[in-house]
Amino acid sequence: MSAFDDLVSAFLDELFALQPEFATAVGDHRYDDQWSDMSENGHTARVAFIERWEGTLGRVDTAALTPDERIDLDLVRGELASLRFSETELREEAWSPLLWVYLVGGGLHPLLSREFAPLPVRLASALGRIEGIPRLLAQARAVIGTHPQRPVATLHAEVAAQRIGGVSSLVRDAVAAAEAAATDHDVAEMLPQLQVAADEAIEALEALAKHLADEVAPNVSGPSELGEPLFSAKLRDTLRDPDATAAGVLARAETEYTAVRGEMVRIAREIWPAWRPGEPMPDDEGALVRGTLDAIAADHPTADALVGFCRDELERIEAFCLEEDVIGLVDDPLEIDWTPEFLRSFGGAMLDSPGPLDLGEKTFFSVTPVRDEWDAEERESYLREMNSRQLRLLTIHEAVPGHYLQLARANRGSSLARRVFRSGLFAEGWAVYITQVMLDRGYGGDDPALWLVHWKFYLRAVVNTIIDVRIHTMGMTSEEAIALMVDGAFQERAEALAKDERARLTSTQLVTYFLGSAGMWEIEDAARRRAAAAAGAGEDVVPVPRVVGGYPSTPGFDERAHLEAVIAHGAPPIPLLRRILLG
Repeated sequence: MSAFDDLVSAFLDELFALQPEFATAVGDHRYDDQWSDMSENGHTARVAFIERWEGTLGRVDTAALTPDERIDLDLVRGELASLRFSETELREEAWSPLLWVYLVGGGLHPLLSREFAPLPVRLASALGRIEGIPRLLAQARAVIGTHPQRPVATLHAEVAAQRIGGVSSLVRDAVAAAEAAATDHDVAEMLPQLQVAADEAIEALEALAKHLADEVAPNVSGPSELGEPLFSAKLRDTLRDPDATAAGVLARAETEYTAVRGEMVRIAREIWPAWRPGEPMPDDEGALVRGTLDAIAADHPTADALVGFCRDELERIEAFCLEEDVIGLVDDPLEIDWTPEFLRSFGGAMLDSPGPLDLGEKTFFSVTPVRDEWDAEERESYLREMNSRQLRLLTIHEAVPGHYLQLARANRGSSLARRVFRSGLFAEGWAVYITQVMLDRGYGGDDPALWLVHWKFYLRAVVNTIIDVRIHTMGMTSEEAIALMVDGAFQERAEALAKDERARLTSTQLVTYFLGSAGMWEIEDAARRRAAAAAGAGEDVVPVPRVVGGYPSTPGFDERAHLEAVIAHGAPPIPLLRRILLG
C-alpha cells in the first residue's frame, strides 16, 4: 500500500466510526451495534471531521500521486463536499421525519437479511442497535423542527408516521430469528435481553408514530419542495457538476421527451393492426400510442406471480448475454423477492446489494407488491404498469446486466475509495443505458411491442427528470405531474400517483436515471469516434443517433470490452468516469 492508500484508510476509519450505519452498508462491521450520534453534538463532530480532512487532503502533493490516485483524491474530496452540503445546507434530519425511518430501517435490515457473520454475532449487533432505538428516537424528537429556515414537511411527517410500522416489523423479525435459533447457547443467553429491548424499541417507535401523526403533521405546514436555490445546490452535489442548473437540466429533458414520443408514434403506427385488429387507427398521436400500449399492458402476470416471472426472465436474459457475447456474467448470490415493508413507499422494483467489503454476500432484487389498501381498479392499474414486457425490462435494469451485475463488478476490483463511494448517477445511469444496449444487441428483437414498452420505460426516466425539477422549483401540482405521466408518458394512474409522492419525498434522485444514462452515451460516442479514428475510418462513420443508441458496428470499437471497462472502476461520478476512460 502507498502512503496515499494509508491516508484513505485512515479517513474511512474515522468516517465509519462517525456513521456506523454507512459502515454496515459498506461491509465494515466494527460498529454494527451502534447508531450515529444525531444530536447537535454529533452534528458538530461531523462538521469538525469535514473541516479537518478538507485541510489534510488539501495539503496532499498531487504531483507525487499516480493518475489513479489523483482520481481517488478527487473522489474523496467530492464525498467530503457532499457531506458538508448535507450537514450545513440541507440538514434534512431537521425537517424530514422520513429520514429517521430510513435511518433506523436501514440500520437494522442488513443485520437480519445478510449472512456476513454467524447468526449469534449478527443478533448481538442487532440487540445493541435495538437497545439504542429509544435514545435515537429521543434525538429525533429533539432535532425535528429545529431547522432555522425550513419548517417540518407535512407530507414527510404523514408518510413517516405510516411507515414506522415497517421498522417495528424488523424488530419483531430479530426476536423471531432469535427464538427460532434458541437451541444455540449464545442466542438463548441473549434472548431475554433482546425481548425486553424489542418491547421498549417498539413502544418508542409506536410513540413516535403517534407523535408524528397526532401532534406534528396536523400542526406544521412545511413544503416537501426544496425551492430553486436549494434544489439547484443539491443538483450540483448529485451530479458533481458545479455548472449544473435546474433550468439547463429541464431543457435537456424536454428536448429528449419530444424525440422519444416521436419514436413511440412511429412504432405504434407499425404495430397497431397486430394489437388492435379491425380497429381504425386514431389520428391523434397520443391516442394511437396509448391504445397500442393498453393492448400490450393487458398481458401481465397475476399479483402473486410478479416475483416468479422475474426469476424465470433472469434465466433467459443470462442465456442471451452468453450466446451473444454481450458482457461477462458473475455468479454472486442473488435473491428475487418482495420489497421489505419499510421500503414500500418506492413502487416497482429495486436492488439492494451487499457492501463492497462483504464480498460473496447475497443481493436482493425486490419487487413491490400491490398495496393492501388499493381497490380492484388500482390493483389492476398497477399490474398493467408491471406488465410482462415491462417486467422483462425491469429484470435487465435491476439485475443483469443492470444494477446487480454492475455492483458485483464494482465490489471486485479497483481501489478501496472507488469501491466504498458509489455514485447514484452512475448506478442509475448504467441501468437505463444497458437496457438500451441489450435491445440494440437483439434481445427481444422479434417483438416490436417490447421496443415500444422500452421507449415508454425510457420516457419514464426522462419524465422523472421533468417532474423532479418542476415540482421542486416551479410549483408543479400533483394534478399536473400526474397528467404529464399519464397523458404525456402513457403511465398507469397508480404508478403516477406513487411517483408523484416519491418525487415529493425525495429530490434530485429522479434526475439520475436520465442524466446518468445520457452521460454513459456521451462517453460511448466519444469512445466510438476515437476507435474509428484510430482504425483509419474517420470519426464521421459514427452516425448521430435518431434518439439514443442504435449505433451500427464501428471500426475498431469492441462493444463488450467497452461495457466491461465502464463497470471495472467502481461506480464513480460520471465526470470522473470520463477521465478514467478517456483521459
